[in-house]
Amino acid sequence: MQQTDIERRHTIAVLVDNEPGVLARVIGLFSGRGYNIESLTVAEVDEAQNLSRITVVTSGTEMIIEQIKAQLDRLVPVHRVSDLTLEGPSVEREMALIKVAGQGENRIESLRIADIFRARVVDSTATSFVFEMTGSTSKIDAFVDLMTPLGMVDISRTGVVAIARGAAAM
Repeated sequence: MQQTDIERRHTIAVLVDNEPGVLARVIGLFSGRGYNIESLTVAEVDEAQNLSRITVVTSGTEMIIEQIKAQLDRLVPVHRVSDLTLEGPSVEREMALIKVAGQGENRIESLRIADIFRARVVDSTATSFVFEMTGSTSKIDAFVDLMTPLGMVDISRTGVVAIARGAAAM
């Protein structure tokens, strides 16, 4: 297998006009070609210029990733496409809310693990906790793996947000 045939995970940031239908067009580009979106976040980042930032995590060979970036760049409301995976160091974070139900020792153990992972209790009842956690996807996955046998009953995740390190703007 050649180096170009290896599938890699890429985080792609796309600066777009903040207008109706733009997200649907970006998603349509992925679904129409059978590309999977592992994570998707979008938010307005510049109210004055009416710009939003879409962060997409996807996997593919070098050729597929280049096709995705080229096709995104051709969409009319797109101002810039950045492959944060290739363009140098970047910071990625995700936020999750994790609900754990339990009593007795499991309840105590879930609090101990939450403390180790720096997860914060944002809601508590006599039979459950809701933890808030921010970090890398792998850190959240590890926390979920430990909470599952202790009574995890629900989870909500934001998806990855990412930004390049250094002084330059997108």
